[in-house]
Amino acid sequence: MSFFDILLIAIGLSMDAFAVSIGKGLSVKKTTVGNALTVGFWFGGFQALMPLIGYFLIIWFSNIPAIQTVIEACDHWVAFVLLALIGGNMLREAFSKGDECEIMDSSFGFKTMFVMAIATSIDALATGITFGCLDSTSADVQTLSIWADIAIIGVTTFLFSVVGLKIGNFVGCKFHRGAEMLGGFVLIAIGLKVLLEHLL
Repeated sequence: MSFFDILLIAIGLSMDAFAVSIGKGLSVKKTTVGNALTVGFWFGGFQALMPLIGYFLIIWFSNIPAIQTVIEACDHWVAFVLLALIGGNMLREAFSKGDECEIMDSSFGFKTMFVMAIATSIDALATGITFGCLDSTSADVQTLSIWADIAIIGVTTFLFSVVGLKIGNFVGCKFHRGAEMLGGFVLIAIGLKVLLEHLL
């Protein structure tokens, strides 16, 4: 995948964290630099960690000859289905919530942030599996590639989380639903692009 593709995926994945950060911003009277860094590092860190786990899981399994043959035969379909499912789920959640906005727990403590970071990044695990399926280069290049990919995802999510916290604190939930819808459409579009490039 190109840098632009990875950036679009990073933006799509970060929309859940962005929406939750808006809710966190609503829960406090005034945000501090500490609040912003806490939200950014938790959400950005886990959004980077999950695809890394998914990537190395699929790379490990692909070393088994029988599994490698299956992956090579259907990697593009796996990428399309996973990204479409993640994007579709984000769209479903956005439409089912309507215009309501949930005000989050005002705590920025370990327990609260850990649960939220897991919840907003679990979809990224499947994205890491997608990266592993599509990466057919040598092991050395794979390692360099995945580190660049997760850095882009982590930094992008960090920035969107910080901005979301500030937006929530200043203007409320105006962008909450739109953020999730945008993320869903972006991920589905990237999945379709991967599929069409392989088939055509």
